[in-house]
Amino acid sequence: MKSRYVPPEQPLRHQQHPRPRTRREFIAQGFLAGVGVVVGGPALSLLSMPARALSIAPPAGCLTGPQGNNKIPFLCIDLAGGANIAGSNVLIGQRGGQLDFLTTAGYSKQGLPGDLLPSMVNPASGTNDLVDSSLGLAFHADSAMLRGILERAGSVAGNINGAVIPARSQNDTANNPHNPMYGISRAGAGGAGARGELLALVGSRNSESGGNSMAPAAMIDAALRPTKVERPADATGLIDLGGLLGGSLGEADNVRLMETIYRLSQLQMQRVSTGLAADTLVKNQLLCSYAQSADLAERFGAGPGVLDPASAANNGRIVGPAGIFSAAEFNANDTNGREFQKTASIMKLVIDGYVGAGTITLGGYDYHTGERRTGEDRDLRAGRCIGACLQYAALMGKPLMIYVCSDGSVFSNGMLDPSNGKGVWTGDNQQTAASFFLVYNPAGRANLYQSANTDSLMHQQLGWMRGSGDVETISSPAANNVNGLVDMVVLNYMALHGEQGLYQGQFPVNSMGADIDRWIAFEGIVNGTL
Repeated sequence: MKSRYVPPEQPLRHQQHPRPRTRREFIAQGFLAGVGVVVGGPALSLLSMPARALSIAPPAGCLTGPQGNNKIPFLCIDLAGGANIAGSNVLIGQRGGQLDFLTTAGYSKQGLPGDLLPSMVNPASGTNDLVDSSLGLAFHADSAMLRGILERAGSVAGNINGAVIPARSQNDTANNPHNPMYGISRAGAGGAGARGELLALVGSRNSESGGNSMAPAAMIDAALRPTKVERPADATGLIDLGGLLGGSLGEADNVRLMETIYRLSQLQMQRVSTGLAADTLVKNQLLCSYAQSADLAERFGAGPGVLDPASAANNGRIVGPAGIFSAAEFNANDTNGREFQKTASIMKLVIDGYVGAGTITLGGYDYHTGERRTGEDRDLRAGRCIGACLQYAALMGKPLMIYVCSDGSVFSNGMLDPSNGKGVWTGDNQQTAASFFLVYNPAGRANLYQSANTDSLMHQQLGWMRGSGDVETISSPAANNVNGLVDMVVLNYMALHGEQGLYQGQFPVNSMGADIDRWIAFEGIVNGTL
């Protein structure tokens, strides 16, 4: 294979791949990154002003007021194309845990040559200097993804912990049901999982899951389909007042006008009949939409700036000289700038509680280009986006769970890239695939789960790899079953709320088996809600 370095802002063109034909293929190879629009229902067309009770009485069962249920914010980072996670980024060991090291050949397959083996002990210090556990979860010390995370969130590393799940998934396909969004939205007592003040779910792609990968079919709820948000304009568009009467009305008058529309519609509906058996139900649903729009105008009529990651309302936390992103990199008209804008828009909506959970798809991770720099640069960008989310959660004093997945993975044939001495990425290989999640807790690093049947370190690595660097397919319910991977992520989200006892009742059809404690990484960090 002829090697070639591809800068992060340029798409990948593989001679051994057909020309991209679908949106998924364009994103995986980096041809598409950021542009999109939001389409919402009438209840999303208006939004913040000082609290004031509505002068109308919504129909019975019509929910108004903030709908968020104060669960831990959840983000899914979907690396489209088949990124490397195992070995060169997150360490995955054999049956004994992350530091039950693989063979030299196994690490070579995962892109690590003999002089970068994590098992090497520095004679001077007597420690494994190539193992970095600053995030709780052990990474390779020369991981590009780790560098990106620490660059943005290094100051709060002591409050972060994580777990890795070695699990195969198909290469180069959106058919992997990696996305747990619908499960997260149901992960709570009575099916009340993550719900935001405005929406349950958002995603950066206009797909059923909101991301590159599919959602498990059994979990999909059409009423909760993620709204697409890919840039700040999409986020602020959620609360666009729509220019009532040419935009000449003030906040209070906007609300009064909408209340009047509700009353007039109510009077008109009393004079007509739909002729349906569910006549009252249909009328109440229509009236509820008017009432909810008035309610949103009452609560959010001050304008969309509250949702803009770059607005003055954020006091420079996200964008600015002391912010997570500099103005130059955030506003850059290239792939990096668009990915940072996408990340900032969704992380703000979710962490601020306007949305329960969100998927951020990052493109260009089909990076087996016969060299190593392309993948390193893209892993670094992914790490910066992950770190930005963790840092913003810390600034807002909120816990956060981030799940990182990709469709398949890559392998190295042992040839080294002279620019950095690491193994070149030769091609796709689902055998080396893995996912991981990180948890930020403002009160201190989450403790590993205490289980009677397993050592606590086994909860940091849920499953294991063979010494050859391949996933051991019988090591966990998720190892050879992507649906099981989603089940495990949802279980762990519930466990962070101390609600794992509700899991089997809420998700009676699952892959976890009877001993679910074995597949829980951390003790709870909140009691039911924040």
